Amino acid sequence: MDAVAVRAPAHLHAGNMDLSGDLGRLFGTVGFAIDIPVEVEVRRAEGVSANDRHAERFARALVGRYGLPGLAIRVLRRVPEYSGMGYLTTLALSIGIGASELYGLGLSIEELALSLGRGALTALGTYAVKLGGFIVEGGFRVGELGKRVPPLLFRGEVPGSWLFVIAVPEGPRKRIARMREEREGEILSRLKKMDPGLSSRLCRLVLMKMLPAFVERDLRAFAEALTEFNAALGDFWAEYQGGRYCDPLVEEGIRLLIDELGCGCQSSWGPAFYGITDDHERARRAAERLRRLLDGAGGGDVYLARASNRGAAVERLR
Repeated sequence: MDAVAVRAPAHLHAGNMDLSGDLGRLFGTVGFAIDIPVEVEVRRAEGVSANDRHAERFARALVGRYGLPGLAIRVLRRVPEYSGMGYLTTLALSIGIGASELYGLGLSIEELALSLGRGALTALGTYAVKLGGFIVEGGFRVGELGKRVPPLLFRGEVPGSWLFVIAVPEGPRKRIARMREEREGEILSRLKKMDPGLSSRLCRLVLMKMLPAFVERDLRAFAEALTEFNAALGDFWAEYQGGRYCDPLVEEGIRLLIDELGCGCQSSWGPAFYGITDDHERARRAAERLRRLLDGAGGGDVYLARASNRGAAVERLR
């Protein structure tokens, strides 16, 4: 076997449950695998080549760590990088899965994540690629960042009737990309401690409203909990991102989604934001309104998508 194609879902963040650390763990991420895939072709090679700078970096890391002859990578389908949809993690793990398959390395997705510098702070992307679905993970132990992937606490299949309306405005994306490349590490290393009362509120929202509503398929209650959870976290991050949300355009878009769907969240640093509904006519109307909003403010992408309830798929190529 000389080549494989790997298709893996991108993901959307809702936020992190605990940034106080007083119970011995930090972060703990909630989010979704989304049926907007990253697709890569991975081939045996002598040396490293790729049509994407990040893909080349991940391929070189794998070749160096595992003593491989080489890898040739073609990224066939991508999502916008530094958009809050997990492109880099999904790309890294997809290449890692392909390399492990080609060279018989037998590596787990968790092992690949840690070896490629992904999945330590938050494991949402790791479990999205491994399993798909709605995911809650338990954060990392204080003082042990990077030693293991945070544990999976809950994974559930998202109903096929639930539609995600997702927008990625281009103007804020470029600014956020610069910030993340230049300052994200510094911000995270100096992050203020969350008040334990807020952490307690966030954990209660997840445990006593979001999860029961998800299990009972009560989308209205689930959306309420999700929106409150995300907004409270936005206020915590406000001093680092300039407000509850990362940009006035994102804030306007989230207000639009809350008005149309009763649900609106920013994913990670943004600028991706999204809402969820099981009313497909409302979803289409919200998407059209978002397209008009973005078209008048520098452009961007709008998606209507379902969750992905499966992880990465591998196809052998000739």
